[in-house]
Amino acid sequence: MSIAIVKEPADTADELPLFGFDDNPLLARQRQQESNARSYPRRIPLALKRARGIHVEDIEGRVFIDCLAGAGTLALGHNHPVVLAAIRQVLDDELPLHTLDLTTPVKDRFVQDLYAVLPPSFAARAKIQFCGPTGTDAVEAALKLVRTASGCSTILSFQGGYHGMSQGALALMGNLKAKTPLGSLLNHGVQFLPFPYDYRCPFGLGGQAGVEVNLRYIQNLLTDPESGVQPPAAIIVEAVQGEAGVIPAANAWLRGLRKITSKLGIALILDEIQTGFARTGKLFAFEHAGIVPDVVVLSKAIGGSLPLSVVVYQDWLDVWEPGAHAGTFRGNQMAMAAGSAVIRHIQQHELAQHAEQVGQQLRERLQEIQQAHPQLGDVRGRGLMLGVEIVDPAGERDALGHPPYHPTLAAAIQGECLKRGLILELGGRHGSVVRFLPPLIITHGEIDRVGRIFSRAVTAAVRHFHGAG
Repeated sequence: MSIAIVKEPADTADELPLFGFDDNPLLARQRQQESNARSYPRRIPLALKRARGIHVEDIEGRVFIDCLAGAGTLALGHNHPVVLAAIRQVLDDELPLHTLDLTTPVKDRFVQDLYAVLPPSFAARAKIQFCGPTGTDAVEAALKLVRTASGCSTILSFQGGYHGMSQGALALMGNLKAKTPLGSLLNHGVQFLPFPYDYRCPFGLGGQAGVEVNLRYIQNLLTDPESGVQPPAAIIVEAVQGEAGVIPAANAWLRGLRKITSKLGIALILDEIQTGFARTGKLFAFEHAGIVPDVVVLSKAIGGSLPLSVVVYQDWLDVWEPGAHAGTFRGNQMAMAAGSAVIRHIQQHELAQHAEQVGQQLRERLQEIQQAHPQLGDVRGRGLMLGVEIVDPAGERDALGHPPYHPTLAAAIQGECLKRGLILELGGRHGSVVRFLPPLIITHGEIDRVGRIFSRAVTAAVRHFHGAG
């Protein structure tokens, strides 16, 4: 396999000068020795050696803009000075690197920093559970928490939802591909609800009408004695569905969902694993709707690029017994120190507001490209969490008049971006959504460059498809 890449695309060039490189031994050994379950290297076949800020460099010396950023983990980009300084301080102070759940000054500071950025009404009665190093373990802990507190086993999740890859979390997942080979999952009692996917509304309505019908459906399901659904322990939801294709829930819908769950005494779990820490233009995505959940699940950015996950929840749920959830690596001191550094830097430099501003700049640029290319069916998202749904304008339209998914064109656009030095990932139904998750420190000028590269990549990919046709 060969890839073509240029470092700096010329703004005036009609065709970018592309040059390729042959496969290298690292990639060959990776293909030979790593599991068939590996994913990212199949679409982004790079061997990386150095990274700083929004850029990564491969072993051939090619430099890329990283708009994947560890699937949203790298809030401050690669090797940010405040993160490196925090890690070095832990090492210089000879702090224990592994403490299980014993406390340390570093851990206490992290908790206080985290509580300081939570909504005050939530933080005032909050409890925290440190989990294993992955977000999926925090989801598992949240499920144990609400089931223990409620005495109920049913969990309501949403079509398109993604909450991790352990078997309990998989039971909550909308996507069938990862679940089907496993047969019966270990975690039973999950009921799926329609998510307010505005562009492809499951009720064929969209807009405010789609929101209202969706909420009426949920209300009826929870109050109808003939619904067939057992009383749930909780509802788990993403304010912006990431892996499903960057689908933001309408604020009115989130407020309606909170009203329903509050009235019926059902715990509301917000999965903020990918959206948390200023990604969407607020510290937490649920803040856009002005709601307060019962449980918040956090990972990715909270560890400052190192593994860390927590569940933060209201104290009325805190009835589980000691040892009800545990994990050997829940005491990662370097991750907590790095997490504190990230929280403070985000606050001091107002990166939530910055993410909103540069995210709007990128959204407007993508919408400009959309005007020239009807293959860009929908541009959506919040802050620096944006997605472009790629469609086939010649295909049969759905009930809302939207053309069908075009996953092969989406993959071609991703490949053309990679050739031009831009790393993006795909998501959504059939892998038809191009996703943008750059570090929060990306500048206005760098956003312009991302837009230029993406525009040329779309033009090249569409031209190829037209020529092939």
